Amino acid sequence: MELSFIERGIVAAVLIGFIAPMIGSILAVRRASIISDSLSHVTLTGISAGVLLGQTVNFIEINPLYTGFVFSLIGSLIIEKLRQTYYHFQELAAPIILSAGVGISAVIMSASRTGYSDWYDYLFGSIVSVTGEDLVFIISTALAVIIIFLLLYKEFVSVSFDQEHAKVSGISIKWINFLFSLLVALVISMSMKVVGVLLVGALVSLPVAAALQVAKSFKQLLLWGIILGEAAVLAGVYFSYHFDIATGGMIVVTSSFLLLIILIQKNFRYAFDGRKR
Repeated sequence: MELSFIERGIVAAVLIGFIAPMIGSILAVRRASIISDSLSHVTLTGISAGVLLGQTVNFIEINPLYTGFVFSLIGSLIIEKLRQTYYHFQELAAPIILSAGVGISAVIMSASRTGYSDWYDYLFGSIVSVTGEDLVFIISTALAVIIIFLLLYKEFVSVSFDQEHAKVSGISIKWINFLFSLLVALVISMSMKVVGVLLVGALVSLPVAAALQVAKSFKQLLLWGIILGEAAVLAGVYFSYHFDIATGGMIVVTSSFLLLIILIQKNFRYAFDGRKR
């Protein structure tokens, strides 16, 4: 049975709401959440390159999702290399890639014949634009991310919290960092059709930021991040469909609202406890 366009969008959104905060939790522990924003702009470069290539090469059909993934993977590897090059200034790696990605994207987009409405779906997301082929890519990517994450969970956590201890324990830090870069690239590329390239970084970081306020362990951080991510995605998809507004924007606004509620509730609780003392 073939799914309708709205059913395809909802399935894609649920998978993204599960995967994005999971990877975001590791990025938060590494203090590298800005990497997701940088890679999203590199992914935009891949998308624009795929669109331009599809207009130039007529004998083969090119899905921009695939070129976006390739560019995202290359970008993640370059970021990891730059973090090693600028060891004492690792925060420089993300802005370097982000700036390059935006610049190259602008050049390629200006050279293509694609209209504004076509770019809009890639930039801000749209559940109605998810095709059957896109859904297959998203499901396959989600399964790959979950399997790799579960198989190497202890290694990812060990390297993220204490690289020196992980190295002494015999863990190949370079190999684990490469695999994690692969996971980040997969998550960014699979999310762009629903959330949009410019907003996917927010879905990776905002649910985790909210979860950090209530979690008392890393496993709780993962659990709360996924719960809040799914809540934001489902509510965002519902409101975006019924009010005909950008899916990615509504998801991010909902996620920001959840974070605000948790912060206000926490401050009220602290104030109340202070009065009791």
